[in-house]
Amino acid sequence: MLSYRHAFHAGNHADVLKHWLYSLVLDYFNQKDKPYWVIDTHAGAGLYQLDSAVANKTAEYVDGIQRLQQSQPAEIFDSYLQAVAAAAKGQKNLYPGSPCIASHFLNAADKLRLFELHPADAALLEQQFSQQKRQVSIQQKDGFEGIKACLPPPTKRGIVLIDPPYEVKDDYARVVDCIKDSLKRFATGTYLIWYPRLQRPEPQQMIDKLRSLNTDYLHVTLDVQQPSADGFGMYGSGMWVINPPWTLRQSVEPHLSWLANTLAQDAGAQAACEGQQR
Repeated sequence: MLSYRHAFHAGNHADVLKHWLYSLVLDYFNQKDKPYWVIDTHAGAGLYQLDSAVANKTAEYVDGIQRLQQSQPAEIFDSYLQAVAAAAKGQKNLYPGSPCIASHFLNAADKLRLFELHPADAALLEQQFSQQKRQVSIQQKDGFEGIKACLPPPTKRGIVLIDPPYEVKDDYARVVDCIKDSLKRFATGTYLIWYPRLQRPEPQQMIDKLRSLNTDYLHVTLDVQQPSADGFGMYGSGMWVINPPWTLRQSVEPHLSWLANTLAQDAGAQAACEGQQR
């Protein structure tokens, strides 16, 4: 199924949560002078034009990155906001997808492996990274399958981002299968799994299965509104991080209430985290 295009949702509250945590993990990996790989299973187009007709059809960025930029965020948001600014190159109408966020943090010896099945978005990725072919590899391929050839990375250090569109119910089960297989290949990798908060059983079933894997994890949720009365629509999102940096929870947790209040769309906004580190 190839109908999903992230351009409709770029810079929304879910992107803020995902890319904030992603930036913190990338920043942490840079604290060691050892190369690492970043693998993105559903890379998207890389860079999004917020003043485009597509983005403004829903204008979700107005209640996401725009609110954050117009507030007074704590220093913990600096690495994320600096990555956004660097990718936008001074233009307020550009927002980076996960590939450009990752690229901002990479050192010369690090590698970025991108998978994107949608042909138009894969072509845009090729354009975006045309000058970085020695460091960035792009494949128009199902990332759930493509990741297998990347693990374990030669450096034995790696970050994997998994954020499918979840347009089909199978994506939830495929995430769990992908993680199980990936952990067999690369047990010490750091895996970030984004998912939508919806009034349907599949997201919670996926989380329950991820919890049953008994790994070290951090689970962060951000709800920006109450679940709708009709049962439809995404009211928030979550990030499940396997083998998180040991500093991640203590960095994030004190600022979650502020983030929920800043991005709130009604009185139902809230954020929380829980985890396990042995």
